[in-house]
Formats: sequence, structure tokens, C-alpha cells
Amino acid sequence: MDTISWWGMLGLGAYHGINPGMGWLFAVALGMQEKRRSAVIGALFPMALGHAISIGIVVLVIALAQQQLPKDVLRIACAVVLFGFGVYKFFSARHPKWVGMRVNFKDLTIWSFLMASAHGAGLMLAPLLLRMPAAEASAHMHHAPASMADNATMLLSAVGVHTLSFFVVTGVVAVIVYEVVGLALLRKAWFNLDLLWSIALMIAGVVTLFWKH
Repeated sequence: MDTISWWGMLGLGAYHGINPGMGWLFAVALGMQEKRRSAVIGALFPMALGHAISIGIVVLVIALAQQQLPKDVLRIACAVVLFGFGVYKFFSARHPKWVGMRVNFKDLTIWSFLMASAHGAGLMLAPLLLRMPAAEASAHMHHAPASMADNATMLLSAVGVHTLSFFVVTGVVAVIVYEVVGLALLRKAWFNLDLLWSIALMIAGVVTLFWKH
């Protein structure tokens, strides 16, 4: 991937971190329930893991599809999915619900995975991932394992960069809200970010359709 794609991974990770629906709101709520900052910070690790798993599944699917489908077919398919999911999110205000606030590491990981998946977090990476060359066997078969290893490393790096950005921003926002801001305007902030996210998904679909490389 080029420099634009790496910065895109960082930027999208930061945006996911800012969105209260993807983690920091729950972390702040846990901290306020237990009345300690360490509960806020402790929630960040399973949330980042769940987010990474959700992102990683999308990355793997796209990487495998790159090896099986023509580039233009895959690009159009990703564009349709992105735009369609954006339209769905635009007209749907519902969020996945959790059973309660007594949660452990596994519960938070699953919760984060479901929230990231429900928001289509991984789908937004599609335009950037499509800029990555597919892992193809070279004319000399002995080069194929090295090519596949390089591609796997790039995929893991993409997930890692995105997740690190998500983790840092989620943590900073959660601690600031817990210590300083409070929860007064969260309903309005959550709605505005959800609306912006649905529009961003639709825009990403259009960009993917016409962003040939």
C-alpha cells in the first residue's frame, strides 16, 4: 500500500476511536460504575481486540477475493456493499444492545466485535485495501511463498496500524470524558457521529467505484 493508504488506516482508526458507539462510551460507563479510572483503561484492551478481529475478518475476505475475482468486479462489489450499508445505517437508528454492565474480558471483546461489525467498520477499509496488490504466484513458483508472506505481513500491519490508532484515540477520549467532560451531551454527539458515519460509508462506496488504480 502507498502512503495515502497508511494514513487512511490511521485516520479511520482515529475516527472509530472518536465514535462513542464503538467503545469509549462503554468504557466511561464502566469507570463511573466502579468509580475508578483503572476500569476505564482496563476496558480498552478487550475493546481493541474485538475491533481488530472484526477488521481482520474484512481484510482477510478482501485479500482472498483479490485472488479469485477480477479487480473491476471486486471494486464494484465493494462499492455496492459500502453504499448499501451506508443507506441502511442512514435509515436505521438502532444499535446492538448488551445485557448489562457486569462484563469480563471475553464479554467486552465480543461486544466490541459486534459493535464494529454492526457499524461496518471494516468495510470502510475496502477502498484502501483494494490499492494493495493481490498476492499472486509469480512466473517462478519458488517466489510464490515469499510473495504470500509479504502480503500477509502487509495485511497484519494494516490491521495493526488501524487498531493502534483506534486504541490510542479511544483511550484518550474515554479518560478525558471520564475525568473532565462527563456524559451530558452524549445522546446528541452519538447521533451526529452515526449520521456522519452513514454518509461517509456512502461516499466511500462512490469513491471505491471510481477510484481506479
